[in-house]
Amino acid sequence: MTNEHLHAVVHPGNGPIALLVHGALGSRSYWNDNLAALQQVCQPVVIELWGHGRSPSPDNPAQYEPAGYVDEFDRIRHELGAENVWVIGQSMGAALVMHYAVARPQRVAGMVITNSASGFADPIEWQERNRTMVSKIADQVDEEGVECLRDSWINPGRSKRIAQTTLNLLEQEFSEHSAKGISSSFRITNFALPLGRSLQEISVPALFTNGIEEERFQKHLPRVKLIPRVEIVELPASHAVNAHDPKGWNQATVDFITKHSNPGV
Repeated sequence: MTNEHLHAVVHPGNGPIALLVHGALGSRSYWNDNLAALQQVCQPVVIELWGHGRSPSPDNPAQYEPAGYVDEFDRIRHELGAENVWVIGQSMGAALVMHYAVARPQRVAGMVITNSASGFADPIEWQERNRTMVSKIADQVDEEGVECLRDSWINPGRSKRIAQTTLNLLEQEFSEHSAKGISSSFRITNFALPLGRSLQEISVPALFTNGIEEERFQKHLPRVKLIPRVEIVELPASHAVNAHDPKGWNQATVDFITKHSNPGV
């Protein structure tokens, strides 16, 4: 047992509980431009990854593994008194909620995900990339602290396509990140994220919101289509799909949750 738990912000809303999980270097305000729309159809619960924002940075490496996140997501679901929940994930967060859907299918009512090379990549290719490029980033964080990544392409808070109000919040929250937690997220979590053949085990309704302007991701679409009940919506956005095109993403997500929350559909 551990006393360290992921930080979660419970927002009011109408409908089922939905766990929202951001990607690497994101934080609770990443979903700022989506919350009002989501609250029409669900109760958003915004979760921050280990070492991100207000979440702690555990000493136990196992907590950074996908299985550790599965346990935490299930703890949050249980504490909120929900039989099952919707899961919504971006990038690394998308991969993690897919792991949850594979491990606890009876606890997931449906899923909305965005471009996630970590989730859909060939596992061997991804792990080799992790051993080279990603491990060097983690080394840099260990040596210089998180601030070395503030202006990095990895940081969603530097995207000029995200609303300025949201960027201001992300900039403030970046200072809350922990070097220990960020480094472990790159070394441990990122390495273990590809789902491989497990994608075919995702049994819940799934909406994939494809940011078609992220060209390097498009080669992964055949693997997205391995999810049996997936619907794909293409949006004029890059990696931060829901923040680049909040209007399009919000509409697609609200429509999908509405459709699959309606008994008899």
